[in-house]
Amino acid sequence: MSYNVAIDGPAGAGKSTIAKAVAKKMNLIYVDTGAMYRAMALFMIREQVDENDAAAISGKCQEADITIRYENGEQVVYLNGENVNAFLRTEEVGNMASVTSAQPAVRRKLVELQQVLAAKSDCIMDGRDIGTCVLPNAQVKIYLTASSEVRAKRRYDELTAKGESCDLAQIKADIEDRDHRDMTRETSPLKQAEDAILVDSSDLTVEEVIEKIMGICERARR
Repeated sequence: MSYNVAIDGPAGAGKSTIAKAVAKKMNLIYVDTGAMYRAMALFMIREQVDENDAAAISGKCQEADITIRYENGEQVVYLNGENVNAFLRTEEVGNMASVTSAQPAVRRKLVELQQVLAAKSDCIMDGRDIGTCVLPNAQVKIYLTASSEVRAKRRYDELTAKGESCDLAQIKADIEDRDHRDMTRETSPLKQAEDAILVDSSDLTVEEVIEKIMGICERARR
């Protein structure tokens, strides 16, 4: 039986950073669900599907087989057997992904593929509804959060380090608005699973969060 770790939480909580680090330390596959949505978008572009044709997207997505493997320490996304890493980060694919990911049929298909991958592999997956919807039977469920003030400051520091001009108050307002949308949306809203362990990273360093979550995972594996 595979060993699965689900990490959910609001935007800016550090889910991907933590999940990738824990995956590396525990020899788990980190399932980048965003990359899977981009691979689906690439498939739609190659199939010349109109982004405004919901029926065509719904029907065509059934033909896409998307999975993730690690090869030589690198995450590789496969679309119908082809390594498509080199094509996933273009603006065209990103724009298509923002459209196709909103289609319920695409979401259902990718959840199905994610569940197949998790059934076959020891993995860690992060998102908004992994513990509640995608991997409800995961051995470990973490709800990783931090105050909106802390998350906004992290984002502010990240942007200013890149030389971008930004406003801390506006970033905080945007984060709180996104929290509200994520928590109140009709389909798969963000919420803590009943059996998830709450980890608040507001006063913790990245290393401390990693150690805390690894401790939880190791205890569950015994």
